[in-house]
Amino acid sequence: MIRLHLEIDDLRSHHYRVTMTLPHPAPRQRLSLPAWIPGSYLVREFARHLSDLKASQGRRAVTLTQLDKHSWEADCSGRGALTLSWRVYAFDNSVRCAWLDAQRGFFNGTGVFLRAEGREADEHRVTLGALPEGWQVATGLPEVAPGEWSAPDYDALIDHPFELGTFWRGRFTACGAEHEFVVAGALPGFDGERLLADTKKICEAQIRFWHGRDDGCDPPPFERYVFMLNATDDGYGGLEHRNSTALICTRRDLPRRGDASSADGYVTLLGLISHEYFHTWNVKRLKPREFAAYALQQENYTRLLWFFEGFTSYYDDLFLVRTGLIDEARYLRLVARTANQVLGTPGRRVQSAAAASFDAWVKYYRPDENSANATVSYYTKGAQIALCLDLTLRAAGRGSLDEVMRELWRASGGGPIGEDDILAALRRVGRRDFAPEIAAWVHGTEDLPLAELLPALGVDLRRERPLLQQRLGARLNEAAAGLKVQAVLSGGLAEAAGLSAGDEILALGDWRVVKPEDLTLYGAFEQALPLLVARDRRLLRLTLPAGREVEGAVALSLQGKPAAAVRRRREAWLTRAGA
Repeated sequence: MIRLHLEIDDLRSHHYRVTMTLPHPAPRQRLSLPAWIPGSYLVREFARHLSDLKASQGRRAVTLTQLDKHSWEADCSGRGALTLSWRVYAFDNSVRCAWLDAQRGFFNGTGVFLRAEGREADEHRVTLGALPEGWQVATGLPEVAPGEWSAPDYDALIDHPFELGTFWRGRFTACGAEHEFVVAGALPGFDGERLLADTKKICEAQIRFWHGRDDGCDPPPFERYVFMLNATDDGYGGLEHRNSTALICTRRDLPRRGDASSADGYVTLLGLISHEYFHTWNVKRLKPREFAAYALQQENYTRLLWFFEGFTSYYDDLFLVRTGLIDEARYLRLVARTANQVLGTPGRRVQSAAAASFDAWVKYYRPDENSANATVSYYTKGAQIALCLDLTLRAAGRGSLDEVMRELWRASGGGPIGEDDILAALRRVGRRDFAPEIAAWVHGTEDLPLAELLPALGVDLRRERPLLQQRLGARLNEAAAGLKVQAVLSGGLAEAAGLSAGDEILALGDWRVVKPEDLTLYGAFEQALPLLVARDRRLLRLTLPAGREVEGAVALSLQGKPAAAVRRRREAWLTRAGA
C-alpha cells in the first residue's frame, strides 16, 4: 500500500505539502508526474508547480536524479520504505490543476501526486492534514476510515478530485444511487434546493437512457456521484471523472430563492451539468481505443473526439428539453446557436471534425486570431453530426441515435471503441451502411444538410438578416480609442480591406467611429469608403470595399401543424418518451 499525506503548507503563498511513503521501493525507483489530465487534451506540464522534492529511507537521505521535466530516479540502495516530500504551488483556479487560498482548496491528483513507476496497481491511501476551522471535504473516493480515502490504483487516485472549504452541500438519490452536490462561493439567496431538484431530473433521465428496462432500470456504473461546483465572479467549465465532476460557473448564473425563472445563464449551467454527467458513460467508460491505457507523460492522439465530446454536446441540451427544464422553442434556439457557431467559422471548410480531434493537442486549447479561419470545434461540429445522424435515422423510421448509443454500450461492455464500432452500431440500428455519411460529415469539410433533414421532424430552418460583423467579416471589440479588431475572417470585406487582428478602427469616410453600428450609420457596405485605422500606434489609410452578399444566421422554429407522422417523430425526439 502506498500512502500519501497532503497538508496545507502555506495558505498565503498557496502551497500544499505532500508526503509519500512507498514500501519496498525498487533499487532505482523511478517517479513521475503526469503531463496532462484526461479530459483536457493539452500538455500542461504540472511538474512546473512542484518544488522542494526530498527523499529518504529511514534516517538516510536518498539521492534523487532528475531524468526529464517530470521524472526522477531515487537511489534506494538502503533498506526500508522510501519517503518523499514535496511542495505544490496551487494557484490555478480552474478544474484542471490545484488551488489554495484562505477560502477554498481544490486539487486533482494529476497535479499533486507523484507516480511510483511499476507500482501503479498498488492501493493508494490518502490522508489530509489539519484544515482551517469549519472546512469540509468532498470527493468521490470512498472514505475507508475517518479522514482516510482509498484508491485501488494510481489511475483511480488521479480520477477523483478533492474539494476543500466552507461550501454548501446537498444530496439526492437518483435511480437508487446517492448523489452529492457541493457549491463553493455562492452568493446569499442561492437556491440550492432548486439546483438539486433540476440536477436530479437530469441524472435520472440519463441513467434511464443508458440502463432503462421495460420493468425498471439497471443500476448505473457507480454507487455514489459528486458534483463539485466552484462559483466565481466570471468563469465557466467542467471536467469529467469516473464518479464525479469539477465545475465552474459565474455566481450570478446560480438559481436564487424566490425567482422561478430560467435565465440563460442558469440554462447554460444546467447544460454543463448535463454534459459532464453524460461523460460518465461517454468517454469515462465508452472511450477511444487509444485511451484504453493513458500515456500520461505525452499526448494521446485520437480522431474520435467529435464523437465523445461532440455527441455529448448534442445530448447535454437535449436532456434539458426531455426533462421539461426548457421548452421546445428554447431548445431549438440552442440548436441554432450551435449551428451558427459552426457556420460562422471559415475553418469548417479547411479542417474536418476528425482532424480537429487529432489536432486538439496543439490547436483547440491554444486558439489565436487565425483559429476561426483554420480550425473547427469538434464540440460544435460533432454535435451537429450527432443531430444529423439522429434526424436521418428518425426520418427513415429506423431507430434513433439513442439506440445507437445503447448498442455501443451493450456491444462494447462499456469499454473502448473505434470508428468501426460506431459504424457497426449505426448499421445494426439503421439497417444500412452509414459509411458515406461518416466519410462526408466526419472526414469531409462540406456543410451539413440540416436544412434538408429538419423538416422531416417538424422543424423549419430559415436565414435571418446578416449582422454587421457577418457583413464585415470580422470580430470586433469596443476599445477606448475605437473599435478593435479581434479576428479577421477569410473571404470577408475586412480581409479585402487589409485589416488585421489588433487594428483599431478610428474613422470611416469623414466620420469618427466609436461603436460597431457607426459603420452602418456612416455608409459602410453601400460603397467603397476610406477607412482610418491605428496599428502599432501608426495611422493607416485603407479602403473598405462595398458590401457583398452574405448569409445571415440560422433560425429554427416548430412547424405549426405538421402531419401526424411528423408530429410523432418530433415528440419521440424531444419529449420524455424520447428519453
